[in-house]
Amino acid sequence: MAQDDLFKKLIAHAKEYGYIFQSSEIYDGLSAVYDYGQMGVELKNNIKKFWWDAMVKMHENIVGIDAAIFMHPEIWNASGHTSAFNDPLIDNKDSKKRYRADDLIEEHIQKYQAKINKDIAKGRKKFGDDFDEKQFLETNPNVLRNKSKIDEIQGRLVKALEADDLNEIKQIIVDCEIADPVSGSKNWTDVRQFNLMFETQLGSVADGASKIYLRPETAQGIFVNYLNVQKTGRMKLPFGIAQIGKAFRNEIVARQFIFRMREFEQMEMQFFVKPGTEMEWFEHWKEMRINWHKAMGLPEEKYRFHKHDKLAHYANAAYDIEFEFPFGFKELEGIHSRTDFDLAQHQKFSGKKLQYFDPESGESFVPYVVETSIGLDRTFLSILSACLKDEEIKKENGESDTRVVLQIPPALAPIKLAVLPLVKKDGLPKKARAIIDELKFDFTCQYDEKDSIGRRYRRQDAIGTPYCITIDHQTLEDNTVTIRNRDTMGQERIKIDELAGIVDDKVNMKKLLKKIF
Repeated sequence: MAQDDLFKKLIAHAKEYGYIFQSSEIYDGLSAVYDYGQMGVELKNNIKKFWWDAMVKMHENIVGIDAAIFMHPEIWNASGHTSAFNDPLIDNKDSKKRYRADDLIEEHIQKYQAKINKDIAKGRKKFGDDFDEKQFLETNPNVLRNKSKIDEIQGRLVKALEADDLNEIKQIIVDCEIADPVSGSKNWTDVRQFNLMFETQLGSVADGASKIYLRPETAQGIFVNYLNVQKTGRMKLPFGIAQIGKAFRNEIVARQFIFRMREFEQMEMQFFVKPGTEMEWFEHWKEMRINWHKAMGLPEEKYRFHKHDKLAHYANAAYDIEFEFPFGFKELEGIHSRTDFDLAQHQKFSGKKLQYFDPESGESFVPYVVETSIGLDRTFLSILSACLKDEEIKKENGESDTRVVLQIPPALAPIKLAVLPLVKKDGLPKKARAIIDELKFDFTCQYDEKDSIGRRYRRQDAIGTPYCITIDHQTLEDNTVTIRNRDTMGQERIKIDELAGIVDDKVNMKKLLKKIF
């Protein structure tokens, strides 16, 4: 199945099983805004808990806050957002479609990378175990030619972005003969800058209202509360402040489902360190964060580090953790060494000292910051895209069947346990309800009595439920049930008293945390 078809199937599955809905759908929807359904909100909350526990619960020197979305407008002047938070915008004159100019160029570069990947696949198929990928990349003429093209275009783009040279960005599009993905037209407008922040008014009457912004990131809420947290928490360097919250960006082109939205959620931690130690902590958090991702058990080959070619104005080092979505490798999380830019700027603009006094050296200084910033919605999408599978099943009569299964890591699964009475009579529903009443204090359970037991199993597979418990007539005689494992489809008879322990061993969040710590 083509990647586009896989992605369309994922989007359809997310709606059918209550994970994600188009916002305001009965009014024909709102572009690039989505609502999380009954299953989606459970998965989202579980991802948050895994991140929060790994970041705050497991570290004595990291604490959390929840800063307001509305902030003083001068904050965004200090951070540089009002002047520098722009994307290069370009329109196609024929299709009337609008694009980020740098995205068009990046997607063009990916075509050359796809050719390289195709050549690698051919080489591996031809030479099998004898295939030397490193040597192939260094010697194959086609690969070298495509790599040269990538380096040339990437070099021009980085240089143009750093110089804010909009004419050069358009020239790259012209020279590469990049066409509108919709119409195929190459009739482009000039490139211009587009500020991504949403403006709104704060005040009871229009004439007296002041202009403020919906925050485009959560980090500034941490920086302006740095001194409050440090003093009230008696925090000593190094220490971190974590936050989960909404952010808003008026994206030029918001697409690819929940990957790029205008309203989204971030999980960020700013780690304050002594100047001169930032690179040591930068490497530490790079390792910690990739270990967090890998602990979920998704395929490791879907992750990779990407070093920034163009550093943001506040950074002296930056890497992305990229994930292979159905539409290619894209940014999932950023790890940045932000130097003292943010605190120094807020100190300058507010007139308040934001320095740290080191009792050991007797020095006062503005701390440096190492940031980890991960998109909650993108993490959600990475899990769905890696875990949704079509599996072929061999029946006892030799025939084949397929099942759709969402193999979400059990600790993150929305429903941990489905309790299914075999039939809707003979006291089986009552017994099933009694089991749920006992287990619901520890696990998110679901009761289901509609359709045949086989159909109910398939429904729970599609939802992603790790365990199904079937109550039958034997249950009434000996207090045993059948427990079915989602991943193996294996079934065994166990005592009801053993249920909680078996399920907890599989779905407890500490199983993920112990892979990291």
